[in-house]
Amino acid sequence: MIVCVAVVGHQNNPLYIQSFTEADDALKLHHIVHCSLDVVDERVNNPKKSGLTLNETFLGLLYPTENYKVYGYLTNTKVKFILVTTDLDVRDADVRNLRCGIAKFFRRFHAAYVDAVSNPFHVPGKKITSRTFAERVSNIVKSFGLSSAG
Repeated sequence: MIVCVAVVGHQNNPLYIQSFTEADDALKLHHIVHCSLDVVDERVNNPKKSGLTLNETFLGLLYPTENYKVYGYLTNTKVKFILVTTDLDVRDADVRNLRCGIAKFFRRFHAAYVDAVSNPFHVPGKKITSRTFAERVSNIVKSFGLSSAG
């Protein structure tokens, strides 16, 4: 289940963070998102070591924690999308389906982001405060059936 999604700017400034759990976990999830930025930077700066190609946007599993798995996506403008899930007990047979599903989630999330920042009233580099974007993100999370709350 998806517990948190985040959009982080090219200078590692948080543009949007939404958690789908109790308020107690919000600070912990913000910390997990922040820590994942180091992994993203490492993969982007060492593409040979991580096996990434220059045009690949889905970064895959960034790292697992005790309770969560963190996935990443990088746009061509160096904006990072972070997804935190609790899907820890996935069998090997389900990994390919999970990977495809998460990549699809990121593509839809990216489309919502593009629509939000294309708004003429949005200031580039500033936090995304659009209620429409927040609702669209919630709908994307719900449509993947991975969220317990909305």
